[in-house]
Amino acid sequence: MPKKAPPAQPDAAAPAPSLSNAEKRRLQMADIARLAGVSTSTVSRALSGSKLVNQETRDRVMELARSLKYTINIGAQNLRLKQNRTVGVVIPAVSDAHTRQHLTDPFFLGMLGSLADALTEQGFDMLLSRVDADQLDAAAQPYDTGRVIGVILIGQWRHHDQLNQMAARGVPIVVWGAQLPQQLYCTVGGDNVAGGLLATRHLLQQGRRRIAFLGDTNMPEAAMRHQGYCQALEEAGLSPDPALHVPVSFLPEGGTEGVQELARRGVPYDALFACSDLLAMTAINSLRELGRSVPQDVAVAGYDDIELSTYFHPPLTTVRQPMADAGRALVATVLDLAEGRSVTSQQLPTELIIRASSV
Repeated sequence: MPKKAPPAQPDAAAPAPSLSNAEKRRLQMADIARLAGVSTSTVSRALSGSKLVNQETRDRVMELARSLKYTINIGAQNLRLKQNRTVGVVIPAVSDAHTRQHLTDPFFLGMLGSLADALTEQGFDMLLSRVDADQLDAAAQPYDTGRVIGVILIGQWRHHDQLNQMAARGVPIVVWGAQLPQQLYCTVGGDNVAGGLLATRHLLQQGRRRIAFLGDTNMPEAAMRHQGYCQALEEAGLSPDPALHVPVSFLPEGGTEGVQELARRGVPYDALFACSDLLAMTAINSLRELGRSVPQDVAVAGYDDIELSTYFHPPLTTVRQPMADAGRALVATVLDLAEGRSVTSQQLPTELIIRASSV
């Protein structure tokens, strides 16, 4: 009798059939349902914010969804259906009271005004929230629940990895901040290196050679402003003096603390570059208390060009951030992300505004 042919063996090298995004999402939803002890239909309702599911179950489902990196796409669906015309704007709140910037900070108020104008031009509303910077993934919750179609975050702080995680799971998020290596999320920000360079070059052109720097270089934007500061000094044949760098926070009192620390160190200086206008203004007030005049004894430059800088005495030399352009660019980028279009990070030009505090 002829021998039977052996049964065909599966090709060990053949790849496993790939799952579509929809199939992956169904599997993830089933995982959430199993862990939460509810049906997949309950999970679906909870993720969409349905009032048919009690708050405790909704919270449990949302927490499991975040832990499994599950991203719902209600925001994009609603955008296509023209049912949701709201964008989330989030300002991180640093838990340390000594470094926390307040919502009343003129820079934040200026940025919020710019965003509100840009969103209104596009027919969108703004949902403003403040989240703990140590739990930055909470910034995505309004998107996960379908309340907003995308998120604009004002400030990176020190949370580059958390922002990368949100971008990796598909949250349409754009950040006002600096471009950093290995960045997965999209940023819009001013050219901080050029800003630091412009301010320091100007102070050098006024004949100043001992220029103090006030700013925390653990913050990405301040670090780049310091990079420009160092570059300008090196161009002039000067070496940056570590004794002239005081790493103060962005709180207004940081200017006072910086001037007091320079006095404690006993280092001579004839100019001061501060990483924000508020720091520069409080530094000028502290210099007056020490009997030093501005700009005769110490020339001062700030950063941002908030409206108050024009009316301060003396009017403040500063690096202008392109606030109106920033608002429009942030809004255009988040709407592109919500529609699934590809985007690239943008670096906007900065401009030196010379006033009486330095000349």
